[in-house]
Amino acid sequence: MQPRVTLVDYGSGNLYSVTRALERAGAEVHLANDAAEIEAADRLLLPGVGAFADGMEGLRERGLIEPIQRFAASGRPLLGICLGMQMLASCSEEFGEHEGLGVLPGRVVPVPAKDVDGSPQKIPHIGWAELLPWREGAWAGSPLERITPGTAAYLVHSFHFLPQDERDGLAVCHYGGHRITAAVCHGAVVGFQFHPEKSGPVGLKLLSAYLGL
Repeated sequence: MQPRVTLVDYGSGNLYSVTRALERAGAEVHLANDAAEIEAADRLLLPGVGAFADGMEGLRERGLIEPIQRFAASGRPLLGICLGMQMLASCSEEFGEHEGLGVLPGRVVPVPAKDVDGSPQKIPHIGWAELLPWREGAWAGSPLERITPGTAAYLVHSFHFLPQDERDGLAVCHYGGHRITAAVCHGAVVGFQFHPEKSGPVGLKLLSAYLGL
């Protein structure tokens, strides 16, 4: 039997490419944009591109904030990708202070506009970057457990998630010498700043691991 994934449709996200990647990884995908469908989900995936405030407003307009919070508290697998990962946080500093879902305590902060030597660097951060464990042993029991540290994934972002509890940090990458959050995890709640649907075979491998949670 195929694992079933409910993909949250709130008006902000590359639903087509995420759906195709999930299907290639072996999932049956269902798009959902109301509370009842969120409540009934086995596995939930929160995608997203664009601005934090717009994403949260899309969830608010559809009455999805509390259902997603209840889903996360239930212990069922929840994956956030890119903006979807950032919205799991308590708040974001993007264009002012904005409240997030608060599923995984932490703040979304800007990717530094200068490298560690003080030279300007391009924002947004776009391209392939090597994924490295947040700390020794961080990947044990997580969806990243079966990939090799240093494996590259594809990112497009101007902000990144700083978890309040260091134990929730899963993976980092480096940009201009700075440590940038690439993934977070708390129990069955996982966030990828990178795009698995754009990361080739390694992305499919990570989506398959999520399906196995």
